[in-house]
Amino acid sequence: MDDIFHALAHPIRRGLLDRLRERDGQTLSELERDQPVTRFGVMKHLGVLEDAHLVVTRKVGREKLHYLNPLPVQEIADRWISRFSAPFARTLSDLATAAEKRETVMAAAAPKHVWEMFIRATPQEVWDILTDDEKTPLWQHFNMTSKTEWAAGGAITFFLGDRPMIVGKVLEIVPPSKFVHTFSAQWSPDVAVDPASRVTWTLEPIGDKACKVTLTHDDFGGDTATSKAVGGGWPEALSRLKTLAETGEPFYMPAPASA
Repeated sequence: MDDIFHALAHPIRRGLLDRLRERDGQTLSELERDQPVTRFGVMKHLGVLEDAHLVVTRKVGREKLHYLNPLPVQEIADRWISRFSAPFARTLSDLATAAEKRETVMAAAAPKHVWEMFIRATPQEVWDILTDDEKTPLWQHFNMTSKTEWAAGGAITFFLGDRPMIVGKVLEIVPPSKFVHTFSAQWSPDVAVDPASRVTWTLEPIGDKACKVTLTHDDFGGDTATSKAVGGGWPEALSRLKTLAETGEPFYMPAPASA
């Protein structure tokens, strides 16, 4: 965690994170505006934030877009804050608020939400959790269950009790490195009218016993109710997935009463 605290120690770097919190997916040219340092200086500060995994980047056409990655901050909260308060309550509230403020400056093709984390487990070990419906409630938001047809074109549904909360279709499945499916939220009327979005999981090996997991949720078709809502659930799910993969023990979160 030393690199995280080092990255947060400088006011310019904190300011860059604030800008990404206000509007995610910005270019270097946008981030360098009104800064008290040169373009090269801003690049160096962004490099420090990337090294600490507080910022992740994606190429969209000729542009390099920068995205806030809140997971390292959540890990700090898990280590110290959660023992004194309800697990994740304050953190998830803050992350949800930040996610709801996100707006893209590019076309809808640009990623809307991007999260990246490192797990002390092999891609195969993480893949075995992601693609096992029996293990879904051990890591998913609200302890949701799932039923999946594990082939391209197959249906995927997440349930809270007997109620379908998310329905979709498997678009691509490449064991143990890539899994893509559509995402149609059903938990409330305001999201049920939104077009289907897309969720992409990528798992890359890091050495022999670790991997980098990147989750991209995009293709929302605009700044929809779904795009604003999903930022609260994914950070919890990813943190629980990391705990399960590294320790073999689930971190249960209380699920709400079924409607």
